[in-house]
Amino acid sequence: MTVTQQHKIGSGFGWDTTTSEVLAGIDLSGKLAIVTGGYSGIGLATTHALTAAGAHVVVPARRPDAAAEALAGLDNVETAPLDLGDLDSVRAFADGFLASGRGIDLFIGSAGVMANPLERVGPGWERQFATNHLGHFALVNRLWPAVHRGARIVAVSSRGHHYSDIRWDDLDFTTGEYDKWVAYGQAKTANVLFAVQLDALAKQHGIRAFALHPGPIATPLLRHLSREEMVERGWIDEEGNLIAKFKTPEQGAATQVWAATSPQLAELGGVYCEDCDVAEVNEVTTGNGVAPYAVDPESAARLWRLSAELTGVDAFAG
Repeated sequence: MTVTQQHKIGSGFGWDTTTSEVLAGIDLSGKLAIVTGGYSGIGLATTHALTAAGAHVVVPARRPDAAAEALAGLDNVETAPLDLGDLDSVRAFADGFLASGRGIDLFIGSAGVMANPLERVGPGWERQFATNHLGHFALVNRLWPAVHRGARIVAVSSRGHHYSDIRWDDLDFTTGEYDKWVAYGQAKTANVLFAVQLDALAKQHGIRAFALHPGPIATPLLRHLSREEMVERGWIDEEGNLIAKFKTPEQGAATQVWAATSPQLAELGGVYCEDCDVAEVNEVTTGNGVAPYAVDPESAARLWRLSAELTGVDAFAG
């Protein structure tokens, strides 16, 4: 990716665009999509949108019973157990899918956690980095043999990536005080860098990768925040009523669906999107756009090497 690609393309869509609008005229019949987190929040809205356009959707789920309930009555959907914070679980899901002999046309990494108290998984990894980034990294690399030429891989990041670059010297907060928002920012930066490097590696195979900010949505992702925190951030009033402008789940899912399917992106890859368009680079620490450090090719390659070392998997090694 070059920074010159990281500019708006004038898609004609915007903040309030919905999934049905970006999929108008697009037929996904015969396509298979994997959507992590596809049974809750914007992931669920994504599953609904893709199946409505004709795709078959596989939904890996940390809570299979909850997934089955949320997806009940929806055609062309299947679920399977997957805990992104557990590499054995990632391996088991990937092995099971590969054994089915099917191919992947769309992959959307929509599952994630946000601003949770310090928790360690696996060999002591901080949960947000492990779940949001390392689990998806390992999953995509293990599924790589099934990814079809022409496929798109989408990493759901956040404007929260502006909270932190990668903490190269202390990824897991083993020294000093844990800050849940810095940890979230690091994980979301990792999502963008993952897409940058994956696109650089995969485009020779006709496969492109994208990252995105879905926008502000009131979903279960907020479950770790107290009422006081949400009042302080101006999201709700003292009675718990929403007062900030939030997207609906269908609006929030639109950018990831657009990134996964839009012909407008046919010649692009490795870019960060928001509001159903490519975002601009933003060198300040707040607001729209993507931070320069999140689309830096050298950092993207460095994180890829580190992630491969940590997870023990790299589809492009050698």
